[in-house]
Amino acid sequence: MVEANVEPFLLFEHVNVARGSSRVLHDINLSIRPGENVVILGPNGCGKSTLIKTMTCEIYPLVEPGMRVRIFGRERWDLQELRRRLGVVAPELPGKPTLKTTGLDAVVSGFFSSSTLWPNLTITDEMYEQARKALQLVEAEYLEKKFVGQMSAGQQRRVMIARALVRSNEMVMLDEPSNALDIASQRSLRTTLRRLAQQGTGILLITHHIEDILPEIERVIMMRDGRIVADGPKSELLTGARLSELFETEVELMERNGFYTMV
Repeated sequence: MVEANVEPFLLFEHVNVARGSSRVLHDINLSIRPGENVVILGPNGCGKSTLIKTMTCEIYPLVEPGMRVRIFGRERWDLQELRRRLGVVAPELPGKPTLKTTGLDAVVSGFFSSSTLWPNLTITDEMYEQARKALQLVEAEYLEKKFVGQMSAGQQRRVMIARALVRSNEMVMLDEPSNALDIASQRSLRTTLRRLAQQGTGILLITHHIEDILPEIERVIMMRDGRIVADGPKSELLTGARLSELFETEVELMERNGFYTMV
């Protein structure tokens, strides 16, 4: 259970974001506490990816009266320092430099927010020890010496989660985590994420797949047309009527063992 009086991991007040001459996020007000398990749900093109890029300071909000952004309790960050603290798992599978890296070294690269371990980096024994612990956390110790390019998509995703957790296991942000994974890999990924949530790691999940929502996620934030249109308990928002309105198509919902499926 997350205490209500804890300093928010993330605080957005009246955040608007433009790309070119068009506003793509409109008056976003959002507070997420450390250790909280949350899903941001919405159709493709609703602004989910822009929102997460704003959270990670890849995109900056418009400077307007009343706008406020605080991450880990601070309003100003050195970008490299922030990226080292944020555990982010992107939807894309690793790029070419990472593919030529072993699983252990790929996780260590999370300390530097780099794609691989470049010769100019100073790496300590403590970093390797932390990386091994992160691999253990996602039950991927057996991938320590295997090259990322030789791994399955599911194995690569496990290593990228460990990489995101290597500096801190307080929060992990996952953007469409089941992309490019087959059914078996999706199930394995969800088992890993459930274990993390049960051990106290906060899960911030961004998806349009209802099936990705873990039983441990208690809060649902719905987005459409660049706006947050609902924010509340899963029991209230994960209904056929709500989802039909959100996705603008008739939806029936089935629940089994805490997981939901649209039919």
